[in-house]
Amino acid sequence: MISTLAFTPAVARATDHLYAKVKAVVPRFEWELHAPLIARIHELKREKRAVILGHNYQIPSIFHGISDITGDSLQLSRAAAKECGDALRIVFCGVHFMAETAKLLNPGKKVLIPDLAAGCSLSESMSAADVRELKRQYPGRPAVCYINTPAAVKAECDLTCTSGNAVEVVESLGASEVIFVPDEYLAKNVAAQTGVKLIGWHGRCIVHEEFSAAQLGAYRRQFPDLTVLAHPECSPEVVAAADYVGSTSGMIAHLDVVTTPRVLMVTECSMADNVQSAHPELEFVKTCSMCPHMKRITLEGVVRTLERDEHEVTIPPEVEGRARRAIERMLEIPLRTRPR
Repeated sequence: MISTLAFTPAVARATDHLYAKVKAVVPRFEWELHAPLIARIHELKREKRAVILGHNYQIPSIFHGISDITGDSLQLSRAAAKECGDALRIVFCGVHFMAETAKLLNPGKKVLIPDLAAGCSLSESMSAADVRELKRQYPGRPAVCYINTPAAVKAECDLTCTSGNAVEVVESLGASEVIFVPDEYLAKNVAAQTGVKLIGWHGRCIVHEEFSAAQLGAYRRQFPDLTVLAHPECSPEVVAAADYVGSTSGMIAHLDVVTTPRVLMVTECSMADNVQSAHPELEFVKTCSMCPHMKRITLEGVVRTLERDEHEVTIPPEVEGRARRAIERMLEIPLRTRPR
């Protein structure tokens, strides 16, 4: 058993196979600071019967070093529902609404988040009262909320969606008008693909709203052999200027068919670091738009959470059942393959 947080030969033996996944983006001296924490976390996972879910926006040492299941919001929602097995604890390396989703789908498990303050600009842009007011203004319209919302907002909606399945969710309702909250840009980009009138809100992601079409044009002038992959939380102008638009998992899958030597991923900056080892043939042009909320999750925080069983995620009983149903209805909708 590794009982020290120093970088010892035992720590090296326990973690060197993990370093192979990140050595292209994590210097050795930095890894030697992370490795003792990573080794300790793996010990604690065994002791506490814990599984760690890591979002695509986590740093490489969390994404590759300690996470049992990785992905975007949709992938992690499905994993939370089906793949946590006999684990007693779920530690969510992501932001708070994601941990809430895991709790809703695993009511019998303890769900922990390393930092309760890991929030989200979209999630915080809307309240349950705001949804009720929209439903009063637009009676009879079904309501869809992006998964980037608190459980109380989900409880007021018919279904949730993610960036990976928003089109399918909206079209499944068979309605000509749908309340779609809170992401203003995602609503506009989905409406352009569906023909359904979406009644939106004014929420935006602090990461994706920073990008502009002019910025992408400057990159293309500098790198003519560049493929641009954009997230649908970006503005419609950025989406129109990209070669491919999709969720973070969609972007990762699309890398397999990229034919240019350079790629720009228009999303949170850890994404390129996390996929680089799988695509040594590609040069990633990196623009760093960092999510400060995601970066509140640290290896030190994961150690404390597991050691102390602290920062448990709970959901009020009056919200829980309705919010769970909105997520379950989303998960029942099959994804269809769309052209990339």
